[in-house]
Amino acid sequence: MAVFWDYLPALLAAWGIQLVGVMSPGPSVALLLGVGTAQGARAALLTCAGIASGSIILSLSTVLGLTVIFAQLAEAMLVLKLLGAGYLAWLAFGAFRRAVSPPPPPSPTSVRASATRLARRGFLLQVTNPKAIFFWIAIASLGGLAAAPWPVIAVFVAGAFLNSFIGHGLWGLVFASPPMRRLYLSGRRWVEGALGAFFAFASYKLLTTRI
Repeated sequence: MAVFWDYLPALLAAWGIQLVGVMSPGPSVALLLGVGTAQGARAALLTCAGIASGSIILSLSTVLGLTVIFAQLAEAMLVLKLLGAGYLAWLAFGAFRRAVSPPPPPSPTSVRASATRLARRGFLLQVTNPKAIFFWIAIASLGGLAAAPWPVIAVFVAGAFLNSFIGHGLWGLVFASPPMRRLYLSGRRWVEGALGAFFAFASYKLLTTRI
């Protein structure tokens, strides 16, 4: 127990930086806006589960020092940059397609059937999301956890998952609320078009920004 308290300041600092990233608008929040308003709370929370699972990978990478290695290797960062930009462009294409030809609101059965797809979508966005990765690089720069015993690392990873799921879950539930869903249904072409423009711009900025 004494060992755990020794690492508590580092844990709190890391979780604090992560929480700032979770609560600040970015690709993950934009994705939840589209999913929550179009498909409701269940779909939004399934997407949040995928995003939070991606946070497990990123938090373990931070402990293992992989985020620092990626930051120092131009080739690795270029690959990550291309993957992230490509996935954002794919999300933009999907949003623009729904703006041009909005699908009918999904039934609860179809949402249940697409649970794996929703979680996978959130996971893929998180592990290729440059915004999230840069926040985890900032966490890695703090140090203090690389040499921690495995129980402390387990607490760190579990806390990162909960941080991500609860934080993104709040976004998802807000977007899935009845007023937001009514707003979406009354102008979903505009909402999907705006999301498509956001993802396209994020993809462009990622491709044209030096990392």
